[in-house]
Amino acid sequence: MIHIVFEQTNVAALQKAIELDESLAGEIVEIKDDFAVGPVENIYEADGYQSRRDWWKELLEFSPYAEQLNIVDDKLSVHHLLKKLDEETEEQVWIWLGQNQHDVCGYYWLMSQLKNYQSRIHILYLNNLPFINEKGLIFYPQHLYEIQPKEFLKAKKLARPITLSEFEVDPDEWKKLCHENTIVRLLEGGKKIVSKEETFYDKDLLAFITNDFQKVHKVLNQTLSKMKIQTGDVFLAWRLRKLIEQEVLEVQGDWSKGWKEVEVKLKNQN
Repeated sequence: MIHIVFEQTNVAALQKAIELDESLAGEIVEIKDDFAVGPVENIYEADGYQSRRDWWKELLEFSPYAEQLNIVDDKLSVHHLLKKLDEETEEQVWIWLGQNQHDVCGYYWLMSQLKNYQSRIHILYLNNLPFINEKGLIFYPQHLYEIQPKEFLKAKKLARPITLSEFEVDPDEWKKLCHENTIVRLLEGGKKIVSKEETFYDKDLLAFITNDFQKVHKVLNQTLSKMKIQTGDVFLAWRLRKLIEQEVLEVQGDWSKGWKEVEVKLKNQN
């Protein structure tokens, strides 16, 4: 069995569940890219892949994660996955999805490459499903890592093969999103992803920016803790830089020294 997840924190959560139930034992593969943001036109072609890589390079330039660009190679991960499926004909794949655009967009990108193995590819989509949290209360998780390890044992019963119909319809949905090629993609419900403009999260950022200078990392932390629809801190920091370029914000400090050395505030309109 090969498990596919779309966040590093999900790897750890699934590993803990496997310790409780050996029937889940298997390799865990993480798809590292966040396909809910950034360009995706011609994503399976060399030029589309390079365009996306260049975009991420721009975003990561002043971040604490600048070196991560060189360790994200999902194309290689898929290559190894297909090779293993060819060599081990009884092997099955379980794709785990939380109810968020990050996981669902990753699923679309991945499953479009797995049609030749249809009967062996399973999906576990925790969509609108109740679980018990650490306090014994019912909640509806958006991310796998929010689920207690023992609750994963309940979740495994949801595993089902991806149908032939889904292998026809879902890649078409992904092709449409790739053709629209906006910078932000959101989950509307089910597996319905909608395209949004790159400014979508600006309102969340601006809600925490005042007329006084604040450290960028403080603005990011406040925004991430309060925003209803999540995205990554790297994307938000990039949007701050764009708002500075557009003279919506003022800045002081040196980006090259990192987020902690930069402050922003609303630009005086007088």
